[in-house]
Amino acid sequence: MTDTVMNAPVIKARGLAKSFGSFQALKQVSFDIPLGRIVGLIGANGAGKTTLLNAVLGLSSYQGELSVLGLNPAKQRGKLMHDVCFISDVATLPKWMKVLEVLDFVQSVHPKFDRTKALAFLSRTKIPQARKVKALSKGMVVQLHLAIVMAIDAKLLVLDEPTLGLDIMFRKQFYKNLLEEYFDEQRTVIITTHQVEEIEHILTDVIFIKDGELVLEAKTEALSEQFVELMVAPGKEVEAAALGPHSTGSSFGKTTCVYQNIDPKKLTGLGETRRVGLADIFVACMTGETQ
Repeated sequence: MTDTVMNAPVIKARGLAKSFGSFQALKQVSFDIPLGRIVGLIGANGAGKTTLLNAVLGLSSYQGELSVLGLNPAKQRGKLMHDVCFISDVATLPKWMKVLEVLDFVQSVHPKFDRTKALAFLSRTKIPQARKVKALSKGMVVQLHLAIVMAIDAKLLVLDEPTLGLDIMFRKQFYKNLLEEYFDEQRTVIITTHQVEEIEHILTDVIFIKDGELVLEAKTEALSEQFVELMVAPGKEVEAAALGPHSTGSSFGKTTCVYQNIDPKKLTGLGETRRVGLADIFVACMTGETQ
């Protein structure tokens, strides 16, 4: 494999657009996702996340240019799916099958499925392997889906609200398993979720999307350097506003300002500063306000 191929983005989008009648779900979206990254695709309901994922997975037509693992997902979906796995908030496993029958089925259709790995993962869960999928709890179904995915030697894993509706113990265990048993520098993971705080620590990159447009694309390690929140001292509101905050809000009766790419020295004497969490950055970018 040449260096050019190895260094090529896992996903490359240029001018990606999608309309449903007069409604524009995606508006000239362009981005690159490299190999070996965990990317958070974050946006409110209706922002265009699912439309974008459907295009990446070859489930929807689109305008513009899109390459996934060097393939055109609209024309080469069959080949692409050998190296892509997908988990959504709506389980797609056949409910009439028993757990072991699901493994039999996947083994018969996917050349990269390792049944031994799947059974090893399931042995550490409370999933009854002789029970039908429809008799499992939602948490167990997600665990079964994860067991299948982790047993497939795929290069790209797409997770669309994978833990929606699960309790916090299941959610934490899901991401722990994902990090410890699946992810490595030769795989790429894309995650959409509303529980931003729970995945902030595992993300290497974030993409914020609003009304079909990319609002922010950055490495998470760079965000702490780009954004800072100031709790403005009484009487300093005018000076703080003059510095052009990205967003403003209030907390404990005091004005708060979030700044992007500002010299920290300019905030000296104006109040207390703190690091801005990913959820707060998202809210600031989406609404112009802080929580």
